Parts: sequence; structure tokens; C-alpha cells
Amino acid sequence: MKQSKIVGIGHFVPENVVTNDELSELMDTNDAWITERTGIKERRHIVKGDGNSTSTMGTKAARMAIKNAGLTPDDIDFIVFATLSPDYYFPGPGVQVQEQLGIKEIGALDVRNQCSGFVYGLSVADQFIKTGMYKNILVIGSEVHSAGLDMTTRGRGVSVIFGDGAGAVVMQATDEKDKGILSTHLHSEGKHAEELALISPGTLDWVDKFIERNDPEDTRYYPYMNGNFVFKHAIVRFSEVIMEALQTNGYQPSDIDLLVPHQANLRISQMVQKQFQLPDSSVYNNIQKYGNTTAASIPIALSEAWQEGKVKEGDLICLAAFGSGFTWASALIRW
Repeated sequence: MKQSKIVGIGHFVPENVVTNDELSELMDTNDAWITERTGIKERRHIVKGDGNSTSTMGTKAARMAIKNAGLTPDDIDFIVFATLSPDYYFPGPGVQVQEQLGIKEIGALDVRNQCSGFVYGLSVADQFIKTGMYKNILVIGSEVHSAGLDMTTRGRGVSVIFGDGAGAVVMQATDEKDKGILSTHLHSEGKHAEELALISPGTLDWVDKFIERNDPEDTRYYPYMNGNFVFKHAIVRFSEVIMEALQTNGYQPSDIDLLVPHQANLRISQMVQKQFQLPDSSVYNNIQKYGNTTAASIPIALSEAWQEGKVKEGDLICLAAFGSGFTWASALIRW
């Protein structure tokens, strides 16, 4: 059976930088409070009229990944798009990327696994390539959070964390043994679904009910996060799923050349790093610049790490994520 490997990578973030000091003008917060709790100093937000959306940013990241793979859009024969913030309630943005790239009628699959979405999408693409069903698969993670956040003191616990952006990879088959995606590992625990969720609008509480209530204090249309609860579970699941990937392939933590964790909270990454006794050079974090971009965070970080020369031929790369669902996932890659 063939292996799949990443042959091209790219990312895109909006130009508009929103600093912690700027947020302090909108809500009761400050740079020290945000930095201490999250490690975030700034994030990117789209601006109305700048042409950026979840689908268009995904397309921009995809074009870069396709170019870096030495391919053209016509070489892509399947799209996997991970997001929690699609342009429309339906259809999903996978088909929009197909149209924006000008590709003929290839399949497009949307993945709704939030912070774990990109790794889930990577796993789906890996299986398709291993079976020989597709040759060149585009996997995208893209998010626009800024349009749906409560930018007041009431919502600061969530709103200071999230940013906008997109990342993408092109995956392709390889005959090289022990190269490419070595394994992926996917998990969920739905009993905690409402600890990190956007409850409405949904078919249980549709828009007409919101209009009828006309209650300015109704927060069900904003994301909710039980911060401490999520934090504690994330530490455990990150560690478990990283060890699962290593043990499956006969490795130990010291074999990791680069860990690229989902950029949820810098404190989580630092605690996982300490637990596995990894040096700073073996963990890549960019949450300081971009905040939490959920499904986009891993491909953005991986793309930046690659551009900076921190992802090299033969390196053992571990991707790991935890988030809403709860879902968590990992992928171990021999680059």
C-alpha cells in the first residue's frame, strides 16, 4: 500500500492586525491580562470589504500550497475543507474553493471537527490516497471568527482568544517506505459537547425564535467556552494522543524533531512541552501573533515553520489538536 505525503504547503492571514491594547478599548481587559492567560499578543481580523472570507482565504492558502507543490489547480482531484465558520450555513466552502480555483467537477468534502478539523481532514485524505482513489488532495483549514464574537466585556473570555486565517497542504502518494504520514489518531467525547460550543442558530433554536425573543442579553448566538474545564481536558488529551502516535510507530518523545500543536493556548503548549521534556527548538508556536484560528492553526503554524527552515527532509513531525466536541487527534509524519 502506498503512503501519502505532504508535497506543498501554504497559508494566508488578513493584513489587519488587532492588538491586545486595541481590544482594551472595546472591553474591560488589558495586554497583561490576555498575555498571562493565553500568551496572545495580537491576532488578525478580516475587514468588511477586503475580499476575505473563510472560502477566499482558504483559496489563497491553497494556491500557495499548489504552487509550492509544483502543481497547477487542474492537478487537484479532491478537496477536504475543515472549518467551523463557513461562508454560508450551507453549502460548505469546499465547493466554493473548487469554483474559485477553476477546477472541474471534482469532489469536495467539508469537515466539521473544529480545532481538530485539519488533522481529521489530513486523516481522510491519507486514507483516500493509500487506497489509490485520488492522487493529489487539497486539505484546507480556514476560519473567520471575528464576525461572530461578542466584542464586549461580557464576551471577553472568548473574544480575546480567536483570530482569522487559513492554511492548506497538498497531499500526494509516495512509494518511499517510512516516509510521509506514518499514522493518524482520531478521538471524540460528545458528553462534553456543550462545554465549548455555539448553540444557536441551530434546528433546535432557529433564527425566528431569536427574532421573537429580541433580547439584547441573549448570548446563545455567541460562542461559549468553559475555559478551566476545557484547559484541564486539553492537557490530558494532548499528551495522550501524542503518545499514541509515538508508540504506534515505535518512537519516544525525544525522537520528535518538531511538535506543531493546535494553537489553543500558549500555556497548554508549554505544559505539554514540559511534560515531554522537549527543547524550545522542537515545539512551534505562533499563537502570540495569530490567536486561536481553530482548524487553520496547525496548517498556518506548519507553513510558517516550513518557511523558516524548521521543517527539514527526514524530520519527524507530530501534529496534535484538541477542541470542541470534545474531539482530539494527532498525526505523525516523516517529512
